[in-house]
Amino acid sequence: MTTSLEEMLKDYEIPPVAKVQVLFDRTRLERVEETLLERLRKKDLPIRKGQRIAITGGSRGIADYVSLMRAAVAYIKEKGAIPFIVPAMGSHGGATAEGQVEVLRNLGITEASVGAPIISSMDVVEVARTELDLPVYIDKNAFEADGILLLNRVKTHTSIYGKYQSGLVKMLAIGLAKHIGAAMTHSLGTDYLNDNMARVGLTALRHVKVVGGIAAIENGYDQLADVYVLRKEEIEAEEPKILERAKAMVPRIPFDHMDVLICRKLGKEISGTGMDPAIVGRPINNRPNVGPDVTELGILRLTDKSEGNANGMGMGDFISQKLRSAVNEKMTVVNALTGMKPFTARIPPTMDTDRLVFQACIKAAGRIAPDELKLCIINSTGDLQTLWATRALVEALDPAKGKRMGEYQAVPFDAEGNLVL
Repeated sequence: MTTSLEEMLKDYEIPPVAKVQVLFDRTRLERVEETLLERLRKKDLPIRKGQRIAITGGSRGIADYVSLMRAAVAYIKEKGAIPFIVPAMGSHGGATAEGQVEVLRNLGITEASVGAPIISSMDVVEVARTELDLPVYIDKNAFEADGILLLNRVKTHTSIYGKYQSGLVKMLAIGLAKHIGAAMTHSLGTDYLNDNMARVGLTALRHVKVVGGIAAIENGYDQLADVYVLRKEEIEAEEPKILERAKAMVPRIPFDHMDVLICRKLGKEISGTGMDPAIVGRPINNRPNVGPDVTELGILRLTDKSEGNANGMGMGDFISQKLRSAVNEKMTVVNALTGMKPFTARIPPTMDTDRLVFQACIKAAGRIAPDELKLCIINSTGDLQTLWATRALVEALDPAKGKRMGEYQAVPFDAEGNLVL
């Protein structure tokens, strides 16, 4: 006789949870456009009248992205030059020119919103070779411009742990290198990605016409904390210092151990792997876990902006049918193979409802009494300001890291078993 999943899991109780406000660094930059314009003018980047200047447009949802891009465009026009935007996002957007324009559009970056056209192509030029004799590629349109202004957020990376992580050097090594260059930089495997990315990016920096860089950092509330303007010759030495400041602001779940962690949303605009492995405690390379100890991880939805790319779902233990139905497997595999971690595209066991995802995680976590179960629900790894947690977690919460905001309540589901927090 076959036992249904519903029958198997019906007696696994989901304990009540309380809303928790998590406390992070609140440093915030005001007057974004005016401040960036002032700092660009002060640096007096080497841009001359009549030059065509390419500005890099990445695939991440940077805080005040439109304002930053608009200021960069305005500065180039102020210098009498001609700005245009080049998508610099490796294999994202389905590794197509049209898909990468759509990614920028979804982030609010259009000619109408920032004042400069987007010129998109997957064509590249080999500009140099590293000391390992690996080719260094750069977007053809950017290479043929009179100069390149790098614009990116500096932050920690899901697979890179060196002094250069997500930022301007990575934008050169992977973003501007398009699909072919991104794949080449990852080709030695994740264990060697750190050194290879830095090697490729710094080689590119020495061989292409970079006029400078704009490096943004965010606070713990996904707000713009500060923005730096660097001349080309400053990038190599200054970016690691900016990264150290960004690291101090990175949000974290305020619990060291969770029996069950439920992530409501997986998304490419949230992280390159849909979820930040350091936040959910699932390292994706051969390095120690720098995040919490999580026994079972459930994932409920894929964001619309991911357009079917569910790379990262392989870190989960259970997913919902709604997430599974949103997956474009080919797009997901392209991204996972580019990153040299095919397991991140694996499809975990799929449960018909959100409620069953919870119950499957609880069962798999082991025989734990409901009042002792350490269960946490987050919106996404990019949205940790508010979460929900069981009493076993909340009562041990460090007051400096968060505070309970209400009474304990049953985890709410609708008639179809969908989470409705």
